Amino acid sequence: MLRVISANLNGIRSAYNKGFLPWLAAQDADFVCMQELKAQAADLTVEMLNPPGLYGYFHYAEKKGYSGVGVYARKQPDQVIQGLGVPEIDAEGRYLELVYEGLSVISLYLPSGSSGEHRQSAKFAFMEHFFQHLADLVRCGRQVVLCGDWNIAHREIDLKNWKGNLKNSGFLPEERAWLTRIFEELGWVDVYRQLHPETTGEAYTWWSNRGQAWAKNVGWRIDYQIATSEIAGSAKAAAIYKDERFSDHAPLTVDYDFAV
Repeated sequence: MLRVISANLNGIRSAYNKGFLPWLAAQDADFVCMQELKAQAADLTVEMLNPPGLYGYFHYAEKKGYSGVGVYARKQPDQVIQGLGVPEIDAEGRYLELVYEGLSVISLYLPSGSSGEHRQSAKFAFMEHFFQHLADLVRCGRQVVLCGDWNIAHREIDLKNWKGNLKNSGFLPEERAWLTRIFEELGWVDVYRQLHPETTGEAYTWWSNRGQAWAKNVGWRIDYQIATSEIAGSAKAAAIYKDERFSDHAPLTVDYDFAV
């Protein structure tokens, strides 16, 4: 079995202060894909860099206290790929890939467009470039699990207040259609939805800090594990952990019947 966790930490130091490390130690995970580190290497403790039994790999944003992705892995990879080769994207620390024989595991933090038109434009530019990258990954000869905060809710069942968000970043028709193309044209699989095709409120992974969204479960499903067909077909279980809160997102765990 291969256990993969995806977690937007909204600050790795903050998440550790809220008990992320003891929880992580109990998960027996093979990979933990993290987004929104909001830290540089010098900010991290020894345990943050390499928790017991795991190797840590990171792609930091150039801007301090911003973005950044990481992966904890039980087994050292053959290759580590930081970034997509696009300077304006890579400066924000949004892509990290660990390469093994027959498998790639990726942590992704897709831009949010909610802060203004300039950021929505940056999000669309990322999406355009990333679609081709996803097409290339499908043909790479390895199985791929791509974890992360995609900042897009795909369908109406993926957020509580879908009618009120039809014109908002994260649920725009263009964004949702882009995800549909990833699944239907490129053949990627939304693993949680494959296992839980109609689940609504229990599927949410993010809640705004405003308006008692957490208490009222006014959430969004924007954190995904998206995989190539073979490994996706081996997925046995998917769960979203909400008993503790390490950030404004909840960790998503998937168990695959797959060996590295």
